[in-house]
Amino acid sequence: DKEWEERQKARQSEMQAVSKALAVLSGDDAHDLFTRTFNPALLQRESAERSKYREEASRLLSAAAQKAHSPRLATLAYRVKLDAFTRVKKAIDDMIAQLTAEKEAEIKHKDFCVDEFNTNQLQTEKKEREKQDLI
Repeated sequence: DKEWEERQKARQSEMQAVSKALAVLSGDDAHDLFTRTFNPALLQRESAERSKYREEASRLLSAAAQKAHSPRLATLAYRVKLDAFTRVKKAIDDMIAQLTAEKEAEIKHKDFCVDEFNTNQLQTEKKEREKQDLI
């Protein structure tokens, strides 16, 4: 039960970090940067701005990866530095979907375990009563 709670906390922390990174990538400043038309005179400045946003998103994800001891977040942080934002956003969306699926599977498994434990406890109590009646 304690282990399950720790995994839930780690998963929640991962999802918060991914959401923060997605907010940075989806913000108005980043959107304006993405939608500008190509201008050779501004190429260097835009590249520096993109780099700044990537670096910020990567830093957020790296910090969360260290805090949660998550290799998946560390990999995602590394990909943010190297990949184009569209692939990073897809990776973030995929990771959120995977984390959500894992969370649902763990909740289902925990519910099953609790039900089985309760059933086992009831059967044990019933057998104990039968045993007492025989004695």
